[in-house]
Amino acid sequence: MFLKKEIVEILKSNNNDILKKADEIRKKYVGDEVHLRGLIEFSNICKCHCKYCGLRCANKTLERYRIEKDDILKYAKKAVDMGYKTIVLQSGEDDFYSIDYMCEIISEIKKLPVALTLSVGEKTFEEYKAYKQAGADRYLLRIETTDEKLYAKMHPYASYKNRIKCLENLKELGYEVGTGCLVGLEGQSIESLADDILFFKSIDADMVGIGPFIANPNTPLKNCPNGSFELALKVMALTRILLKNINIPATTAMETLNPNGRIIALQSGANVVMPNVTSIEYRKKYELYPNKICINENPDKCRGCIESKILSIGRKISTDMGFRQK
Repeated sequence: MFLKKEIVEILKSNNNDILKKADEIRKKYVGDEVHLRGLIEFSNICKCHCKYCGLRCANKTLERYRIEKDDILKYAKKAVDMGYKTIVLQSGEDDFYSIDYMCEIISEIKKLPVALTLSVGEKTFEEYKAYKQAGADRYLLRIETTDEKLYAKMHPYASYKNRIKCLENLKELGYEVGTGCLVGLEGQSIESLADDILFFKSIDADMVGIGPFIANPNTPLKNCPNGSFELALKVMALTRILLKNINIPATTAMETLNPNGRIIALQSGANVVMPNVTSIEYRKKYELYPNKICINENPDKCRGCIESKILSIGRKISTDMGFRQK
């Protein structure tokens, strides 16, 4: 267990030995299999005002869309036919999808032989409970930063305490709980990133996604510098060392900043990749940040491309649903 000051020293240093150590721990505790999870981005409509996000409600340049149940199910079935063992349903915070409607979608997907992850934002305890009873297995709700002042600055009209409460509710309901952070937000300190890592440990997160901040020209942070790929990689590696058996994705944002970003991440502690199975017409509109990779590639090509890269570094594609093995 690292102390905060030790984490800060590692993050500030130019020594990258921590990446090799993280890869060794990954190999020992979760093995060489990489879990591919099919991502369906089913709505880019969002009521939130997050300053870093291209989906923020104040962004009037974005062409909005939402995909309804029958088409979501078609994407899910296609993903299963392509060999995915987990479906990830992700959207902005779009109130069009009522509890009953979401539960219909969840229960239909769970008739397929897959695990289901939801990433649809802050909901009430009753909503989370209903989703769980309908069959949802996992829930991803990134904290983004544990610095309360920075959180408030980045999330107008939102509550840090409510974010924490949502994570607690998800744990109580028996979900595998995912969270994570952005690296490189304006005003973020190395000490704050160390607190983020210790927070992941304190809640015993089952999944942690870490990516560098990438400035979107249609947000208030448009003139801010991008986050550091190298620093994000270190945060991810330290997270692997502290939480040895969790699932950690090699995030798309990593590869947006570095052409080999996802492979480097897989060699530095990551064991999950989430290829997009949404069709091209929608994926370019789900613009969290600019220059997102693979937006013009069809789902079959995305799957084949990442699979060949994974095999090229001596790793294997998992054939199971990838639950955390405690």
